[in-house]
Order: sequence, then structure tokens, then C-alpha cells
Amino acid sequence: MEMQQFYYDNKIVKKFIYATIVFGLVGMLVGLLLALFFLFPNLTDGISFLSFGRLRPLHTNAVIFAFVGNAMFAGVYYSLQRLLKARMYSNFLSNLHFWGWQLIIVAAAITLPLGYTSSKEYAELEWPIDIAIALIWVAFGINMIGTILKRRERHLYVAIWFYIATFVTVAVLHIFNSLELPVTALKSYSVYAGVQDALVQWWYGHNAVAFFLTTPFLGMMYYFVPKAANRPVYSYRLSIIHFWSLIFIYIWAGPHHLLYSSLPDWAQNLGVVFSVMLIAPSWGGMINGLLTLRGVWDKVRTDSVLKFFVVAITGYGMATFEGPMLSLKNVNAIAHFTDWIIAHVHVGALAWNGFLIFGMIYWLIPRLTKTTLYSEKLANFHFWIGTLGIVLYALPMYVAGFTQASMWKQFKPDGTLQYGNFLETVTQIMPMYWMRAIGGSLYLIGMIVLIYNVVKTVKQGSAVEDELAEAPELAKISTGRLKGEKFHPWLERRPIQLTILATIAILIGGVIQIVPTIMVKSNIPTIAAVKPYTPLELQGRDLYIREGCVGCHSQMIRPFRSEVVRYGDYSKSGEYVYDHPFLWGSKRTGPDLHREGGKYNDNWHFNHMWNPQSISPGSIMPAYKWLFDNKAMDYSTTEAKMRVMQTLGVPYTEADIANAKQSIETQAATIEQNLHNDPDFVKSYEASKAKALTKGETFVPMKDREIVALIAYLQRLGTDIKVKDNK
Repeated sequence: MEMQQFYYDNKIVKKFIYATIVFGLVGMLVGLLLALFFLFPNLTDGISFLSFGRLRPLHTNAVIFAFVGNAMFAGVYYSLQRLLKARMYSNFLSNLHFWGWQLIIVAAAITLPLGYTSSKEYAELEWPIDIAIALIWVAFGINMIGTILKRRERHLYVAIWFYIATFVTVAVLHIFNSLELPVTALKSYSVYAGVQDALVQWWYGHNAVAFFLTTPFLGMMYYFVPKAANRPVYSYRLSIIHFWSLIFIYIWAGPHHLLYSSLPDWAQNLGVVFSVMLIAPSWGGMINGLLTLRGVWDKVRTDSVLKFFVVAITGYGMATFEGPMLSLKNVNAIAHFTDWIIAHVHVGALAWNGFLIFGMIYWLIPRLTKTTLYSEKLANFHFWIGTLGIVLYALPMYVAGFTQASMWKQFKPDGTLQYGNFLETVTQIMPMYWMRAIGGSLYLIGMIVLIYNVVKTVKQGSAVEDELAEAPELAKISTGRLKGEKFHPWLERRPIQLTILATIAILIGGVIQIVPTIMVKSNIPTIAAVKPYTPLELQGRDLYIREGCVGCHSQMIRPFRSEVVRYGDYSKSGEYVYDHPFLWGSKRTGPDLHREGGKYNDNWHFNHMWNPQSISPGSIMPAYKWLFDNKAMDYSTTEAKMRVMQTLGVPYTEADIANAKQSIETQAATIEQNLHNDPDFVKSYEASKAKALTKGETFVPMKDREIVALIAYLQRLGTDIKVKDNK
């Protein structure tokens, strides 16, 4: 058969690798800065765009979508071409994908610190960027599918199965979770409310981990580990079982993030059952990866690439054992809302994703530049300091998590809480936060070593050029099954059928969980006492979202004795029916706020936001002084916000909307009057007023400043059905 010559596109791989390195450094630097905020909470005092609440989503997005995302695309573009013996379908789509993705990352890096966020974890970007993500993802998918269709290799290798499942599932997850109604160019509200929004979000959130951070990396594992070891995959049959069971089961597991919450019990229990089942396919994949290295363990001792791969696969195994364990209700009752979850997430991110990426880069760069790695010693140093960094990061966080959980739940013999002040827990775990910062610093040093090694390797090598290859044209044969051919080998040469089956596999779980929760009203019983937020409270809620308060405070009191005594009556699903989006949170760096309304007077909140340490000595909450700035709160979009909420089912009347400005004026004036009960406030307020008038500046009354709207929201929380004052 006549051989055809063609060129692999190495330049697109190079672009994605370089972007991986740049954004990896940025994401890790922001992560280290966040770790330092726990030790020095006012490190960036008064600078709004450098506050913890605004930078936390920047860190997660930079690491997940910029660092890991670019690495995923580099691995896919390199391996896909060689597995299919074909150049990428379209140079234009490849470059559109690359530059479009980088522009999305830059847009995230600008908007998130400025406070433009939907607040939904791993999906914080606002609606125009969400649309851009969908379009660029489709461009990537068309390019991949087009390459598959013009391939010269009939058999679709296991890595490609995982790539196909990744494309289909991420598209479905992103589109459904990002359904929102715009208010302005950079403000929207989720179409889902409360419990429904929580379920859809964690259906997305858990499976973003599954199908963005896991399945494509499993595909890369199946390609790069055998290549680096020069060994075939341990078990073809195990890879089949691994793939189909993983993509079918994973999609059901999202509700395990919402155990003991207001989510209906049947949905919680489904999440638990399928989460426990996940350990089988996950460990099947780990075993397949590690046993691929059988016979080459002597090489592992000296080869830095294989070292990185071994720890990456081991980290995958640890994280995927821990995930099902954390889904058990008795374990979840201890771990949820604590630093245990931070440790769990970072074992996956730093070991599984990070080390697989580092191994891939060290393997790819010399091949792309036709040279050898500049320094194997430096690569080995990177491996050991990175491994030490992971250990020093994760272990203290596990200790911190156990400490938090035990202290939160302890009672005295008289039935009162042993540690009634939440801050007692915070001060107890400060040494662990120091160790975390040290571990993160070591991991970052490893990244800097990699950058140096890569730069020196590129300089000593040749310029990256497209690679000449040849292969015979794919012969046309019957679309039916060959004589004696089993089903799966037939499926492996039928990409369309494989894609359809993979889509069905991932949709089943999502449909069964989400449709009843959204469509069956009896799943979310209403409470007559629960009313929509006033216009001022709605503005305050948006400030709460803008400042990222949900990153440190939950609004979900679980039905545990310790939480009811500490915070107040446990949360009911009907309390959240007007919450677009939900704000249950996933971590308690500070106390739960769902019953915050009325616990303290307005002056307490005013002073607490100005200087948290003056109210709560030892607090690691930063000050929010920009909320007090001498400028008027922007109420110009309040009516538009209320109309969008009205469209989403919130029962605002036309009179409510027409009278919004008057309602704001009345409620804000009441709060300002309450603030005058504090002589220190009066003295400071009058002094600042006199100073402004002396300078000829416009003085904005306190009632028109952002802090008043935020106080209004905080004082509303939990008051609709509040049973008792819980001091």
C-alpha cells in the first residue's frame, strides 16, 4: 500500500506547553499569596482586588483551567496526532483554540480580582466569558473529531476514548451549570435557585474534577507512561472496564458534596452509593498504570520522568480512595467544611495533575527541540523538593481538619460547647497554616527549577518544527462487524458510535438526579414565612458575592447537635427558594452565617468589617475598608436586577420594583440611624464630614455607602424562620 507523507503539528504543542509553564507559575504564586493571607490577614490591607475573597477563585481557575487545562491540550494535541497518524484537522482551529483559551484566561485574571463573579465554585466566570468558553471548547471538539475522522489508523487507542468522553461531558456540564440570565454586561443570576442550584453546581463541580482533571489525564497516562517506560499497557481488558465504569459512575457522585444539607435524602444517598462504587474503576486505572512499569523499576530509580509518573499515579490512587471514603456519611460529618478537604483536593492537584504534567514536560521538550534534557540532576531535584512540598502541604492540612472537626463538636458535662468561640479553633491550627505555606513554597521552588531546566534545554536544542511522518492511507472496509470480531474492538474503530454510547453513559446519572429535583416541586417544600430580599438586601447580597465571602463562610447549618447549639436551628430547603445563586459554601474558615441576622447590632457589623481584629482578637479575616469609601453605592441596576429575579420566579410585584429606590432610602436611613448609637461612630463620622466640606469635596452620607447594603443583607440572614436569638 502506498505510503502518505504528512507533518505532525508540533508548534501547537509547543504553544500549549509554554502557556502551561507560564500560568502554572502564576497560579502557584497566587496560591502561595493566599496561604500567606492566613498568617498575615491584612497583608494587602485596603487593596480590594488583592483581597483573599477575590483572589481565591483566581487561584483555582488559574490552576485548573490555565495550568492543568493548557497541559491537557498539549498532551492531547501531541498524542492524538501520533495515535491517529494524522495532522490535526485544521491549523486555524488549533490556533483559534490556543489564542481563544489564553484570552479567556486573561479575561478571568482581570474580572475575578475586580469582583465580577457568579460565586459558583470552579464556574465563577461571568456570562460573556462562559459563552466564550463554550465556543472555544466546541472549536477544540470539532478539531479533535475532524482529526479522528481523517485518521490513518483504524483502531482508536484507549487514550482517545478518554479524550472523547472529556469533550462531550465537559460541554454538557458547562452549558447546563452556566445557564443564567444577564443583568448587565458582567452581571447575571443563575436560572436555578437554592437547593436546585446547589445540586446542579456540584453535579458540575464534582464532574469538572472528574472530566477535566481526571479523564483527559488518564488518557495522557495511557499514552505517556508506556512511551516513557517503553512498555505496552499492562491490560487492554482492564482499560475497557476502567473507561466505561468510570464515566458511567462518576457522573452520579456529585451529591456527596452536599451530605447533611437541605438536598433531598434520596439524592444524597444516590451520591453516596455511586461514590463508594467509584473506587473500583479508579483503582483499576491506577493498577493498570503502575503495572505498566513492571520490569522497568530499576529505570525508575534514575529516570526523573518515570519518577514523576509513579508519584502522579500513586497520588491519583490516594485521592480516589479518599474521595469515596469522604462520601461515607459518618466520615463526611467529620471532614466537610474543614481543612481535610483542602488536603484532599491538593493531593489530587499537586501530585496527580502537577506531577503528571511535569513528567510530560520533561519527556516532551527534548523531543520537540531534538536534544537531551539540559540537566537530569535538576529534574531529580525538582522531583524530590516537589514531593517534600506535597507532604508538608497535605499532612498539616489533615491535622488541621481533624483538629477543627473535634473542637467544633466537643461539649462540656453541662451540655454547653467546649469551644463556644469559633476563633479558638482558628488559633489552634495556625502552626499548620505555617507548615502549609512552607510546603507550598517548596513546590513553587520546584516549578522555578523546571522553568530554568526547560529554558536551558530549549536554548541548546533546535527550533520546534513540524515533524515529518508517513503512514498508509486508511483502507475502506465494511462498517459492520468482521467475522469473529467482538463488540468492543468493533466499537474502537467506530468513533461516532463510541461517542454516542459515551454520551448516553454520562447523561443517565445526570438526568435521574437533576430532573426530579428541578421538576418535582414536592422535593423542595416552600415556607410561607420566607420572603424575597428587599432591594437593599439584594444589593448587599451581590456585594457579599463580589467580595467572595462564600469562600470562607458557609450558609448551611447541618442537623448536628453541635451546629444547632453553635449557630441556631438547622437549615431548611424552603429557605433558599429565592437564592440565585445559592451560597452554601464549601469551607468554614470562619463561622456559618445562615442565622447571622439579629445576633449582633449594626455597629458590631460596621466595626467588624472595618477592623475584624478589633472585634475578634486573633481573627484572620481581612478588613474590607473599601466598602466604607466616600462614594455612593451604585443602585442604578437595582430595578433591572429585580426584573431578572422576577423572570426567575421571585415574587417581586411591579409596585416593589417601582418603589425600589424609596425602599432602599428608608432601610438605609434606618441602618445609618442605628450606627449613630455608637459615640465613636458619631465622632469619626462628623470629623470625616467636616474634613470633606473643608476641602470642598462631596460628602456621601453613610446610608449611601456599600457597607450599609452589606449590613442589611447580613442582618436578614436566617430571620425569616428564626426561632431564637443564638448569641
